[in-house]
Amino acid sequence: MSVKLGKMVKEARSSKGLTQVAAAKLIDGLSAADLGRIERGEKEPSEVILKSIAKALGITQKSLLDVLSDAEKAVSGSAKKTSSSKKTSSAKKTSSSAGLKLTATEKKLVLAYREADTKTKKAAMKLLKGEDGGLEQILSMLSGNKELVSTLLNTLGKK
Repeated sequence: MSVKLGKMVKEARSSKGLTQVAAAKLIDGLSAADLGRIERGEKEPSEVILKSIAKALGITQKSLLDVLSDAEKAVSGSAKKTSSSKKTSSAKKTSSSAGLKLTATEKKLVLAYREADTKTKKAAMKLLKGEDGGLEQILSMLSGNKELVSTLLNTLGKK
């Protein structure tokens, strides 16, 4: 995760005199808690959320993407050094998971998960794990969105 990105977002938010709660209200699909995680470098926002953050805080999306890109390069560079210099079991786990192949559907799930807010992520994980309450939680979240429910039902009907 990018601490530099988080600092940039926090500075932009603070310079506008916004609290995390107020800023999150300006950004569709982002809770104040998630904004806090982004600012602390604990969570990496999707490109859609990044664009919304930039628009709401009056900074360019390119500046945020550049910071994020620089952080990814630094992480990948340090990961290469770690895997080449140390042959530990954790380094082996990292390199084996890096070669994981995803189907198109799995990629869509990952992207949807990254764009979801915390509540939706928790409900989705419950549903995928088959835990009690997962489906009910998702249905209650969808109850106000007839168009989305219709789309989901049509998609499920095609299988």
